[in-house]
Amino acid sequence: TTLFRAKQRFAKEGMKGLIEKRRGPKGPHRLTADVRRQAQNLLDRGETLSGTAAAVGMSSRGLRHAIDRRLLVRPQQEATKGRTEEVTTTVSSDELTRPQARAARDQQCELGVATTREVERTAAAVGKLDEAEPRFHGVEAVPNAGALLALPALLDQGLLEVGTAVYGRLRDAYFGLNSILLTLALMALLRIKTPEQLTEHAPGDLGVLLGLDRVPEVKTLRRKLRELGERGRADLLKRQFAERWAEAEPRELAILYVDGHVRPYHGRVHSLPRLHVQQRGRPMPGTKDFYVNDRRADPLLFVTAEATESLLVTLDSVLLPEIRRLVGDRRRVTIAFDREGWSPEHFARWQSKGFDVLTYRKGEQTRWRKSSFAGVAGRVGGEQVEYNLAEREVKLSNGLLVREIRRLTDDGHQTAVVTTSRTLSTLAIAHRMFSRWRQENFFRYMRHEFALDHLCTNGVEPADPERLVPHPGRKELEKQLKAGRAARTKLVERGFEVAPSAKVRIGKRWVGEEELAELIKARDLEIERLTGRIARLPKRVPIGELLQPENVVRLERERKVIVDAIKLCAYRAESALARLLGPLFPRHEEEARKLLKSIFRATADVVPDQENRRLIVRFHGLSNPRSTRTLAELCEVVNENAPNYPGTNLRLHFEAPRLQESSR
Repeated sequence: TTLFRAKQRFAKEGMKGLIEKRRGPKGPHRLTADVRRQAQNLLDRGETLSGTAAAVGMSSRGLRHAIDRRLLVRPQQEATKGRTEEVTTTVSSDELTRPQARAARDQQCELGVATTREVERTAAAVGKLDEAEPRFHGVEAVPNAGALLALPALLDQGLLEVGTAVYGRLRDAYFGLNSILLTLALMALLRIKTPEQLTEHAPGDLGVLLGLDRVPEVKTLRRKLRELGERGRADLLKRQFAERWAEAEPRELAILYVDGHVRPYHGRVHSLPRLHVQQRGRPMPGTKDFYVNDRRADPLLFVTAEATESLLVTLDSVLLPEIRRLVGDRRRVTIAFDREGWSPEHFARWQSKGFDVLTYRKGEQTRWRKSSFAGVAGRVGGEQVEYNLAEREVKLSNGLLVREIRRLTDDGHQTAVVTTSRTLSTLAIAHRMFSRWRQENFFRYMRHEFALDHLCTNGVEPADPERLVPHPGRKELEKQLKAGRAARTKLVERGFEVAPSAKVRIGKRWVGEEELAELIKARDLEIERLTGRIARLPKRVPIGELLQPENVVRLERERKVIVDAIKLCAYRAESALARLLGPLFPRHEEEARKLLKSIFRATADVVPDQENRRLIVRFHGLSNPRSTRTLAELCEVVNENAPNYPGTNLRLHFEAPRLQESSR
């Protein structure tokens, strides 16, 4: 299209038509002289870029652009100018290890690919080393080095702090607890979905991200994960993660979304309960986890249901007590879920315990008149929304009074929502209920991007032999009874077709009225016999009566819970970075995670600056100028509060290439 337009201009105006004219306003329309003076005063007093931009009513991006154009001067730039020049002169690109030399060196190691720290590995092999400390050397063009940009967010989510509080340390070895936790988190961000996929990447390049010579081998990583699993602290790990996340952002706990997710089991070795898998539209063997997500649909906690426990049972017995522990005794919380948790009796009890419910109404309802609905528009949760709504107070089967809000869609469908909350507006209730799609999107995203359904181990553990399951004999008899009733119905229907003194064909026989009556009577006796046999059998029996004790098993939970908790931590770190992109990146709601995915996989130089105690991650740039400019602005935001790399005194510092400003 650009070439076509240029040809048109050339044909019309000649060479002059190819010279682009400056578009838009010819002078600053927002950065007026008064605004510039106010912004400069704030910057001189040490105010941050984001704070200055908010105070003068500009975007951070516009303020940075003004600084680049020398319309404003940032004092800290002058203070760090000499330091930057010093870094450039002391750490030049000629001193960095190039990819070809790095690859050749890694292949020549005697202990294995990229095992360059031989002395420490030998000490670890004889039990003389607790764990290898991260140590950095200048390296050039490291693939996937962009994942280090998420490290401050990972640390802020408590990855290492919580992990160390729960597990302390691992047994003496080259790879310690920090390196294993970082490996699993970086694997999630880089979409390395299984330990086996580590073999598709150069181990030395991934080792640079850990400050080590290489990333753990597949067998090493699985052995370390088994060591963590043997300690039996996975539930404590996810509980402390939840406590940290709840304490950090208590405002996001005003409404919590609860839903179940089935992890299908595709093996044939073990017999597991069959659960309905929504994506497949049929029941499959598997395990069901129930997730609690906050108002922004970021995960807060999850529990694995015992066998085929329903959402209602899990809410009442596990989730609500855990939520109460997280939010405190006095705070009132709204719980949103689908029709699986419908129970007026439970709603009344939960209301007395400080929980409001928000769910779709179950069962058939009469249609409301269209005149009852009215357009309602407003801003809820930072979004401008508009619905066609109506509200009434209704009484449920147990006499509980609730608010029912209905939405009328363009095709005439009425969606009924009920809540026990008395404080939220009609528009807020509708918006929060219809925002459940965010949790559905979370499940889909985690399945595709973070391999949430992947089984990190094939191990099993004993299950409860007293767990009740449908009686297999009763199920077979019910099938026979259904077939017998269908056959009797067919005989009765054929009887209406028989004329007096005539015969009708049943199977391969021709029978008259009397013989047909005998056949119906025989069917009645068979139905009565089957009904009696079914009545004498219990509906459900303990599974221990049907299977041998060694076959009553469930998939191992411990290691799966550890890996899932780390994946949720990585997801929340990615969400935090996505929110930082809000004022920097147009259409950030649709493209932020896609951009972050490309940033994590980006190539960068990793340069330790020992004199200034910095670990510089110097990006090579992204696929287009728009993304690279956004990366530069994101680096500035992250650098403002960047921590030290764990286990070192080097403060993380990220740099992106500066692009030539357009002349337009």
